[in-house]
Parts: sequence; C-alpha cells; structure tokens
Amino acid sequence: MKNPNRENNIRFRVNSLLKMHKIEASLEEINRLSKIVKNTIEFNQKLYDIGTLDGVSLATTVEDLIEIYMLRSVVYKEMNYNSEFPETIEGLSFDEYDECSAIVYSKRESITGTCRLIFDSTNKKLPIDEKFSLDYLRDENRILGEASRVIIKNIEGLKPEFKLLTIDSYKILSSYQMDVVSVMTQEHLKLYNNFGGLTIEKQFQGYGNIDKEFFITLWRTSKISPFFKKIFLRNKAVA
Repeated sequence: MKNPNRENNIRFRVNSLLKMHKIEASLEEINRLSKIVKNTIEFNQKLYDIGTLDGVSLATTVEDLIEIYMLRSVVYKEMNYNSEFPETIEGLSFDEYDECSAIVYSKRESITGTCRLIFDSTNKKLPIDEKFSLDYLRDENRILGEASRVIIKNIEGLKPEFKLLTIDSYKILSSYQMDVVSVMTQEHLKLYNNFGGLTIEKQFQGYGNIDKEFFITLWRTSKISPFFKKIFLRNKAVA
C-alpha cells in the first residue's frame, strides 16, 4: 500500500540534498530518483535482519543513497566508464536495478566504498542478460544475483574497505544461497580466481561502449577456497 506522506517526505529530502550539492534536475528526474530511492530503501530494510559488520552497512536512508550515487558518478568519470554507465542526472549514477539490490557501503567520515548485489527475478532479469542470456543457469535452478557498481574511493590506505565489502557481500549471498555473476577484466580475474568456485562463462573483446577485454564470471559461493576462508572469514561470524 502506498504511503503518500512517506513518498512526499522522501521527495522533499531528495530535493533538499540535490540543492545542497548543487545538482540540477527537472521535476520528472526528481520524481524518478525519489521513486528509485524509496523502493531501494524498502528493499534494503527487508534485508537488514542479515546484519552487517562493523564499518559496513546496507543503504537504508536517502542520505546514504544520494552519497553513493555521487561516488559512483565520480569514480566512473575517473575510469572513463561514463559512456557505458551514463549518469541519469548529471553528478548521480543510478538506475532501476537499484530497486531490487542489496546496496552495501563502507563509511569513515564519508562513504569510501560501495557495491550492489542485484537479485534476479522473473519479471526483471539481470543487466548481464541484455548482452548474454543467463537462462541456461536458471534452467539448472540456480538462484542468481549480479555483483555490480563495485566502487572504492581512491584514497590511500583503503584496503580494509575491499575486505569488509567482500565479507558482507558473501554473507548476503550465502544467506540466500545465491551464485553471483559479474563482468570483470583480466586483472580482476586473477584476484577473484583465488576465491574458489569461479568459472568463466563468456569472454568478450569489448563490452558495450568499452573497448577492452572482459569476462562474464559465475561465482559458486558454496565452493569457496581455503584462501577465501583464511583471508576473509577467519574470526568473522558469517552464515
């Protein structure tokens, strides 16, 4: 059931934050952003009983999400990925997939890292399906998610952020017994191969507007390696 007061409150807070950060948007853009923020908060609030580690949280406030969208925008511009991941509003990177995603972030004085785990559904498949159908995995009755928008702010000494985001993402995935697909470069492949349970499903010489070799991978979270357990799970309470 719709709650007009809640929707109006979120729209007001969104509009106030845009003004504070001097981000210009039309009424239509503000309404779309407010809807996505509202649905994303509600989705993450339902996941909140999973719990999070110290220093890592699920995005459950308007302020969290606007800061995350701003961080995505900044980092994608630095990586020259903004043609593949165009801003919906200048200065903000978000889309409708956020509405069905666990959005995890790490924070010090400000948000320093984030990633999203998109949940597969019958009425809205995963972004990778737009370029490579994953139906053959669904036919095997796999519960799928897609890891995307993995962002770590380029500040010296942020290695703990990557570790914490990885641990919490694994905790969510294992809680739902999900296998996760993702798009990664050769450089990232070398790292994630150490996690165990990783297979290459498809190789592309270019991906969308990015002229670079990419791999679609599947991580079977039930087959993690001793390396992953030692580095990421030692002394951590995970599912």
